[in-house]
Amino acid sequence: MDDTLLSLLRRVDTPTVCNAIEVAEGRRGFAAFTRGTMLASDPTAGPMVGYARTAKIAALAPPAENAAIIRQRRMDYYRHMAEAPRPAVAVVEDVDFPSCIGAYWGEINSTVHKGFGLSGALTNGVMRDLGDLPDGFPVVAGSVGPSHGFVHVREIGTKVTIFGLTIGDGDLVHADRHGALVVPPDTMPRLAEAIDKLLATEKIVLEPARRDGFDFATFEKAWAAFEAART
Repeated sequence: MDDTLLSLLRRVDTPTVCNAIEVAEGRRGFAAFTRGTMLASDPTAGPMVGYARTAKIAALAPPAENAAIIRQRRMDYYRHMAEAPRPAVAVVEDVDFPSCIGAYWGEINSTVHKGFGLSGALTNGVMRDLGDLPDGFPVVAGSVGPSHGFVHVREIGTKVTIFGLTIGDGDLVHADRHGALVVPPDTMPRLAEAIDKLLATEKIVLEPARRDGFDFATFEKAWAAFEAART
């Protein structure tokens, strides 16, 4: 991904990218996005964009494995995150879902990941320490809670599922307060052009709708132009 496309993706929201992928594909039906309502640690933050670094955690019950194994896996997890190709997003599935209790994403862990240079975190699990999370590291999560429970890492670098979206290690993720999506690799060469076309097409309706004197006749004319431009 070149710097121009990365900069553009960081300026537009996830619904825009979702629509633009359909423009790039030339058809409706793109489905690689989350389902349901997710929560954003900072709804005013821009999107997180990056290649997924995946893992699975659990927290409802203490780990059954030897403590030394758990400690080693934790360090392996952090190495996996620290050595990720940039830009990168931490994508962590809590296997206790929908009964997640362990807030993996709090002030300390989020600050560590930001320090590693990751762009944010996407999880179906729990976040906490709202108001104390580091600026510039958005977390999009399944819930908010006070406790870390018995949180521990189960798997590293495997496929995960977040609100119905399957994400592999290395997939390009775009996420914000609306949820998340995976960008299909074959759309990348056309994605910047598709975003520009989408934004220009939307102006055909938005600009007259925002002017004084907007009425049905104006709408009908604008909508006809809009339909012609997007087909």
